[in-house]
Amino acid sequence: MRIVRQNNYTCSGIMILILMMVSFLLAPLTIDAQNRPKGYLFIIGGGNRSEEMMEKFINLAARVNQGRIVILPMASATPEETGRSLVEEFKNLGVTAVVFYNLSRREAEDYSTARWLTGSGGIYFPGGDQNRITEAILDTPVHKMIKELYQQGAVIGGTSAGAAVMSELMITGDEIRKPEEGHEFETIESGNVILARGLGLINSVIIDQHFATRKRHNRLISVIAGHPELLGIGIDEETAIIVYPDQTFDVIGNKNVIVYDPSRAQITPGRERAIGIRGMIMHILLPGEKFSIPKKK
Repeated sequence: MRIVRQNNYTCSGIMILILMMVSFLLAPLTIDAQNRPKGYLFIIGGGNRSEEMMEKFINLAARVNQGRIVILPMASATPEETGRSLVEEFKNLGVTAVVFYNLSRREAEDYSTARWLTGSGGIYFPGGDQNRITEAILDTPVHKMIKELYQQGAVIGGTSAGAAVMSELMITGDEIRKPEEGHEFETIESGNVILARGLGLINSVIIDQHFATRKRHNRLISVIAGHPELLGIGIDEETAIIVYPDQTFDVIGNKNVIVYDPSRAQITPGRERAIGIRGMIMHILLPGEKFSIPKKK
């Protein structure tokens, strides 16, 4: 009997050890799922936006509370005009609860202003200059509220400048060398593209917009050569990606999305800041296709 008990104890101990190991291995996955945002990113490359595209944004916003949409037009050179125009556009598509706030830095730093966004189902950033967005709201209570809404299930969308600002690391649109007009970003070289902090709604990629239309391959390749931990995502005009909570995205619209994956590439410096890259993966995605950011495929 004593031998049998020892065997039982041994089996029980092994089972406990196995369960402990499984729990340990699954713990990071559980934590990741708990921290994962419940919301969506709706990132438009610029250009014309079809009604069908904007209706998808509206439908995602409608999943949260009453589907109220807030437009933040600070990127625009004419923010009041842009804000009013977009309010009218959304109303024509059937949205009853839609407003715009052209926020100054001082207003964005006021906690009472951040409460204006409470309960929103969608936040939308139109185009212009992405630096104006971060100058107005980066690290303010309004920025924090936008992140909280995203965590809770809201859709955060933007076009052009509003697309670039989504990532943790943001392309500003400027370069260190001072080229003549019409000769911007003609080189693939290290340290030339000026980057800044974006809103940090997605941190494993960097976004470029108007991509194939404005021939922006050079600048995105230059950026990811210096940051091979990131995927470079170039979204063309009339095209968007919808990023889901599991970090997969769908391509919608009329043109292409290009993904550069330098994670396994060999990157070598050349003369005068030139860059050599061997083994980089490039995906050219069509509307209707899906891509997994974590799996890189």
